[in-house]
Amino acid sequence: MGSLADLIEQYLQQLLAQANQVELQRRELAKMFRCVPSQINYVLETRFTVDRGYLIESRRGGGGFIRIYRIQKELPRRIADVVPEQLTREEAEELLETLAEQGEIHEEQALLARYILEQSLQGVAPEVEPLIRAKLLAGILMVYKDRDNY
Repeated sequence: MGSLADLIEQYLQQLLAQANQVELQRRELAKMFRCVPSQINYVLETRFTVDRGYLIESRRGGGGFIRIYRIQKELPRRIADVVPEQLTREEAEELLETLAEQGEIHEEQALLARYILEQSLQGVAPEVEPLIRAKLLAGILMVYKDRDNY
């Protein structure tokens, strides 16, 4: 018999086999598996990652939910090829401009990504800013490409 994390993952995989998106309540899932909600978080954070082809949307609290989206399998590898592990502001802007010129994203999407990056990185320590910028941009691009492909 597998570990509890394996069982939770299998259950979620079965749900995702029927649809590209699943919405659940963390506490209901925890009740079903007789575990604490942090065990559900562990499974989501380690088994349903972007590099494995998933996006997670989560809201905590009484009416909170978890949404798991399956994205294209080849997309994470392709984004990883385009976005390096760290990006300066200038490099990110240049990358967005190039992607827009090549028709990979729309100009409006590039503008929105620039705004999101600028707003999200305000007050972030300069030594970690390039790393966070790269991760944010990779996530933004995945959402753009995933939405364009469905």
